[in-house]
Amino acid sequence: MRGDFKASQLRAVARKTKDGPQARRLLTLAAIYDGATRTEAAKIGGVTLQIIRDWVMRFNARGASGLLDGKSPGQPTRLNDVQRQAIVRMIESGPIPAIHGVVRWRLIDLSQWVYEEFHITVAKQTLSRELRAMGYRKLSARPRHHAQAEGAIEDFKKKFPARLDEVAREKPIDVGKIEIWFQDEARFGQKNKITRRWAKRGTRPSAPRDQRTASTYIFGAICPKQGKGVALILPACNTEAMNLHLAEIAKAVAPGAHAVLLLDQAGWHLSARLLIPVNITILALPPKCPELNPVENIWQYMRDNWLSNRIFKSYDDIVDHCCHAWNALVDRPWKIMSIGLRQWAHRF
Repeated sequence: MRGDFKASQLRAVARKTKDGPQARRLLTLAAIYDGATRTEAAKIGGVTLQIIRDWVMRFNARGASGLLDGKSPGQPTRLNDVQRQAIVRMIESGPIPAIHGVVRWRLIDLSQWVYEEFHITVAKQTLSRELRAMGYRKLSARPRHHAQAEGAIEDFKKKFPARLDEVAREKPIDVGKIEIWFQDEARFGQKNKITRRWAKRGTRPSAPRDQRTASTYIFGAICPKQGKGVALILPACNTEAMNLHLAEIAKAVAPGAHAVLLLDQAGWHLSARLLIPVNITILALPPKCPELNPVENIWQYMRDNWLSNRIFKSYDDIVDHCCHAWNALVDRPWKIMSIGLRQWAHRF
């Protein structure tokens, strides 16, 4: 037994520990420090002489922590670090349909690739644990326009602060008083979406779906930093409707502030016939880059929570539900902030 411990010290540690087996082992070794024989200690601990010897060896090597139950190492992993990195590269690059025969990786496809590449059989469950340990999850892909210019989004984000400074000089106004707004339109109607819902595994839940085509448009704009939102429910998307919406946004801008309104390059957004209020500057987003506009996420949130899985009786019924949904959103300014705030736009 190591000489830098006493029986009283081991009993003190045994009183403090919340691990029952460790406390029993500490008390057994404390008896040995008091002069008990190995046979007497075995009776105290309720174990064999060999186990007492093992406890002493563990205690001499690592102290009281050596008497804790360690985790069994289990079977060695089937994949090494080189093979894991190869799997990561294959996931990041994606499958080549002409070579791998699939357009997305499933666990069964990756297992087959591992076998063909390394001649190792890996079960789907094992491969799933390996991928999760490396930080991978099966996520929904974000849509990206096929004709989006390479680097357009990154370039816009990089130049956005300079564009705000330019607007501040043109107006003139302090850049801190500029409100950043995002605007978009969405069509809602009888031919509706069906959302995911909780149901028992193995079942196929049903939801009502209308095949009629009456619809209307929500012209919506949000100021994420202030948690504000302004919308109009209108029957068509055109310049006249956009002028009405711009007038409503201008009313919502704080006194003495100036709004920079970011929107896509739809024809009615950039028309020469637009009547742009003096407290608004329109800034067009790059073409085919809807990812930059958080109002797209607002539409998804409204569909998922209020406007899907419904049967609308008439056009007026659609308008009423759209008004209710937008008013419910505006009553949750924290939700507008949560969905709409962007690091590249709001400098946080």
